[in-house]
Amino acid sequence: MAPTHSALSRRAPKPGFSKPIVVDPAALPEAMVRPPYPFSAIVGQDGMRRALLVAAVDPAVGGVLVFGDRGTGKSTAVRALAALLPPMRAVAGCPYACDPVDAAAFCPACAARRGQGLTVKTVPVPVVDLPLGATEDRVVGALDIGRALGAGEKAFEPGLLARANRGFLYIDEVNLLEDHLVDLLLDVAASGVNAVEREGLSLRHPARFVLVGSGNPEEGELRPQLLDRFGLAVTVTTPADLASRVTIVRRRDAYERDPAGFAAEWAGEEARLGGQILAARAHLAEVEVPDAVLEAAARLCLALGTDGLRGELTLMRTARAVASLDGAGTVTLDHLREVAPSALSHRLRRNPLDEAGSEARIARALADILG
Repeated sequence: MAPTHSALSRRAPKPGFSKPIVVDPAALPEAMVRPPYPFSAIVGQDGMRRALLVAAVDPAVGGVLVFGDRGTGKSTAVRALAALLPPMRAVAGCPYACDPVDAAAFCPACAARRGQGLTVKTVPVPVVDLPLGATEDRVVGALDIGRALGAGEKAFEPGLLARANRGFLYIDEVNLLEDHLVDLLLDVAASGVNAVEREGLSLRHPARFVLVGSGNPEEGELRPQLLDRFGLAVTVTTPADLASRVTIVRRRDAYERDPAGFAAEWAGEEARLGGQILAARAHLAEVEVPDAVLEAAARLCLALGTDGLRGELTLMRTARAVASLDGAGTVTLDHLREVAPSALSHRLRRNPLDEAGSEARIARALADILG
């Protein structure tokens, strides 16, 4: 039996409608843009929220890895962070959002125009999603085919790493990321520069970002090289108490019914938290880290057998950022106790003679060393 006309129309798209329609959210009316779920409205998950705030205050901490069950707010928290962060100053027209006061990190175009005067604008801090199925060209950038065919020009089309410069690169299900993309991220995360050598192109551009990953440990482990690149690692679990579960469901339902109204209710708390981040950034350089705290951090890492010195550096930076968030002028041993599990739990070697988990081993070491 021959197919009907309606069946044929479903199989073959009409001319002119074969390409997907791409809509720029910035061009939509304000009423059609759905605001993200407020960061301050997230119930519980204090460890995850604290770690993300620390990364926002001091990117040198090295990023955040969040492992946990499905439906525990991992992606919600990361995307909510984008709306919470205060805007940043950038060179107008620069695809990498170069910092106008940091000439050492200029892209080639901004460096060439430095003596001519640069126009500055305020832009949101980028939070860029890296999909698991992204191609290498999409991540690092490639030849701009449109300009090459239309104008005969050899031009570079920036990728996701360029968009994430000075912001956050978020990878959901990071433990499922393909190996060749992991290798790319390791190189760029270590140097802060994306070097492109392909299709006759040869260029380098800044790619300094905070790496944030989330995933479910039941779906596979993370490669040790990439795991070590995350400064902090936290585990989130499904709330076990009735009151928290009811509050989460009530708030989520209120947000789904009226996203703009729900966001407006939390606007004051969001502004307060954003101001706290700004104040902590300004105060960070003034926070002192006593020798006694550094010695305690070193003794803790020695007792746990962490490799290298990245454990001590992360402990120091994280404790200093937490102290700055709290408005303290000096890092204390209490700050060290607070941050040790998230800074060291993913750096411990497996001990076949010790069946205790990493957090239990850290707790024992803290008790032995700090009392």
